[in-house]
Amino acid sequence: MPARTTQTDAAGRRVLVTGASRGIGRAIALALARDGFDVVLNYRTRKSEAEAVAAEIVALGRDAVALGFDVADRAACAAAIEAEIAARGPCYGAVHSAGVTADAPFPGMSGEAWDRVLRTNLDGFYNVFQPLVMPMVRARAGGRLVSISSLAGIAGNRGQVNYSASKAGLIGATRSLAQELAKRQITVNCVAPGWIETDMLGDADRDALAAMVPLRRLGTPEDVAAAVSFLFSPGASYITGQVLSVNGGIL
Repeated sequence: MPARTTQTDAAGRRVLVTGASRGIGRAIALALARDGFDVVLNYRTRKSEAEAVAAEIVALGRDAVALGFDVADRAACAAAIEAEIAARGPCYGAVHSAGVTADAPFPGMSGEAWDRVLRTNLDGFYNVFQPLVMPMVRARAGGRLVSISSLAGIAGNRGQVNYSASKAGLIGATRSLAQELAKRQITVNCVAPGWIETDMLGDADRDALAAMVPLRRLGTPEDVAAAVSFLFSPGASYITGQVLSVNGGIL
């Protein structure tokens, strides 16, 4: 029987967080830094914002670096991640938080809107995690992988067939990868937020959305980050292949 590996000290362990320049990704990066992890902050175009988050993490006493690449670009992901690993060693884990929307009723949805959302949200799972996994396995230190799905990936949502498909795909990919990596003591889980107060809500009626939530409020990025933080904690070492909903009680 292989020796069990559990995280007892986050110090010196690095975690890659995609979409970390703002919103949920930023909150996750800061939460993990407060837990003692060093953080690699992925951004696509918002370099200055990612560097500002890195500065906040350094002020917390942890190491941070901003790493620019588009999670939808497979070659760019591989090149950036492989170079980071070559320079600084394997990561202990990663959070795939980057995501986009391109909402429209399905009959009027363009092929470009479908492709852009699936390539970022779902293909990003492969593009980011695949270059990380074997270095994690070879390190023999266990690890944690978390993808950010959505209530839309569980229940669906009008006008978001592409987004819902991408987020449902993350759940299937997570559950399958969890089976593959369990014997390596690498857990793989999903967090599925509901209505969260971020720029992604656009001009949606916040009061109307909150009225649909049993807790009668929108979630915050910090609510989601707390769930991810738990999945990286020693207390979650026996949890894998699961979907943790953070939605205020929506069933």
